[in-house]
Amino acid sequence: MELFKPDFGLVFWMFVVLVLLCILLGKYAWPVIIKMMTERADLIDKGVVYAQEAKEHLDNAKAEADKYIQEAKRQQSEILREAAKMKSQIIEDAKQAASVEAQKVMDAARAAIEQERKEAQLQFRNEVSQFSILIAEKLLRDKMSDQKAQSQLVDKLLSEIDKN
Repeated sequence: MELFKPDFGLVFWMFVVLVLLCILLGKYAWPVIIKMMTERADLIDKGVVYAQEAKEHLDNAKAEADKYIQEAKRQQSEILREAAKMKSQIIEDAKQAASVEAQKVMDAARAAIEQERKEAQLQFRNEVSQFSILIAEKLLRDKMSDQKAQSQLVDKLLSEIDKN
């Protein structure tokens, strides 16, 4: 039953040990514990400040990234507009060059056709004149087979020469 009713000496010495323990803890342990808790609180405060700064940096970075994205989109649309303009200009230049080239080809074809037409006319004239000479030669041979007809032709030619 001693556990339920302790002696006065036991209570006294337990009280003395408790007071000594509180004094020792108050002098040596509590300052270290409070210092560590203060350092921990400062570390947590610094972490909060760092987190806020990081959030601000993140927000700034996000805003800057959005700005760069908008600038990139603007440049992309400008490049696309410029490319479309260049495409239409190249097409127009190609059309003009093709038109000029087609005109040159047509002019060359016309000149070639005209040259061939003149050559054909000249060849036709030469052939007609050759046929005419052949026909005239055959007619003259038929008519000139007679000596009297030959004399009349020579006289006629001489009289024409005298007139000219």
